[in-house]
Amino acid sequence: MELPVAFCDEMKRILGDEYEDYLKSMEGTRKFGLRVNTAKISVEDFLKISPFELTPIPYVKNGFYYDGEKEQPAKHPYYFAGLYYLQDPSAMTPASRLPIEENDVVLDLCAAPGGKATELAAKLHGTGLLIANDISSKRAKALLKNIELFGVENSFIVTEYPKKLAEYFTGFFDKILIDAPCSGEGMFRKEPSMVKAWEQNGPEFYAALQEDILKQALPMLKPGGMLLYSTCTFSPLEDEGTVQKILSMNPDMEILPMEGYKGFASGKPELIGSTEESIRNCVRIFPHRVDGEGHFLALLRKKEAAEGKAIPAESGGWTKEMDAFGDFAKEVLQEKPKGIYKIYGEGLYLLPEGTPKLEKLRVLRTGWMLGTLKKGRFEPSQAFAMGLRKEEVKHTADFSLEDERVIRYLKGETVEAEGKDGWTLVCVDGFPLGWAKRQKGRLKNKYAVSWKWE
Repeated sequence: MELPVAFCDEMKRILGDEYEDYLKSMEGTRKFGLRVNTAKISVEDFLKISPFELTPIPYVKNGFYYDGEKEQPAKHPYYFAGLYYLQDPSAMTPASRLPIEENDVVLDLCAAPGGKATELAAKLHGTGLLIANDISSKRAKALLKNIELFGVENSFIVTEYPKKLAEYFTGFFDKILIDAPCSGEGMFRKEPSMVKAWEQNGPEFYAALQEDILKQALPMLKPGGMLLYSTCTFSPLEDEGTVQKILSMNPDMEILPMEGYKGFASGKPELIGSTEESIRNCVRIFPHRVDGEGHFLALLRKKEAAEGKAIPAESGGWTKEMDAFGDFAKEVLQEKPKGIYKIYGEGLYLLPEGTPKLEKLRVLRTGWMLGTLKKGRFEPSQAFAMGLRKEEVKHTADFSLEDERVIRYLKGETVEAEGKDGWTLVCVDGFPLGWAKRQKGRLKNKYAVSWKWE
């Protein structure tokens, strides 16, 4: 790989004596990572059933390396069950270092395709609220699929510019994650095509964009709230320089230390001519120091701020149109899920209590989509299946991993399985895959067409 001269000169300045080690690391191969979805299965239980050879990522508790040449975890039923997410190891660090607590209200501002948003959701354990935003509606569709695959019930997928969100959500969020658009220097080994993109739009372009995003994001943070800023670049202008701008924009922001690892490097205020020593609490990740690509992280907290804006909460009540779902719940579920039931078009959705009204925003998905209501009938959705647990459903078809019916079901075929006629949750080793309608020992396949195994 031929690296730009200007980039190499800057890396010599950043790394000093370590520069040659960095160059050698660029000759190596990228590392492949798998992150366990702890909302569905514990790390310990996943390791008992994992069909892959996994090595722990020492700086991410639920992260593992796998051999990308030998293993194909994206082509496995457990992937279709949402038991894990495939992600670059160092890209797992931002969500792992933002201390999410149950009942937090969380914003992932640049969320697509969902690697970080799905981990934030898992850490909420079904409580609180996650708003996952991406300005690209096309990218947001990939985000939505991953949110649904992971069985997330308490999220909203929004496609808005940060400025519009800031007008709406002043002082609203307990935690904000901003994995900012950047020049991508840390991904050159993984995606060599980014070198050309860097030459077209370098650090100066992205630093200005990051500053604009943060101007909108900071007012959305509650007093005492935390913000995790991250990039996948080495540029001091975009890393320490942008953090310095955060401190300048809001003097009530302070940089916090975060959980470390022996291979991490500290932030370097001297690279931007700063005397702000707390910048050393930031973390730099280099591919010659850890098995992963390049990343930068800064954890900040807002000490004081004006009171947040009161946003009207959603309210709901049972309507006659919903009776079809009530009948479905009596027949199929152990009990009806709790929350605010809302109908949008033909869709029936379940919203967490305390959900803000999002009427003025471009919302791709509102809460948990349960299914559709048509002509007095209810048809459950793929998202509903993925958010349920086997024990919450009366009628299931639970196949073992070795059962050939698993792949056939995922391909959209009709399979045989004895049991009571009617709606049935199809599972693999106890983990939901989707719906089927059983009739006389045959499962009419209701797996989402766009999700089918190819």
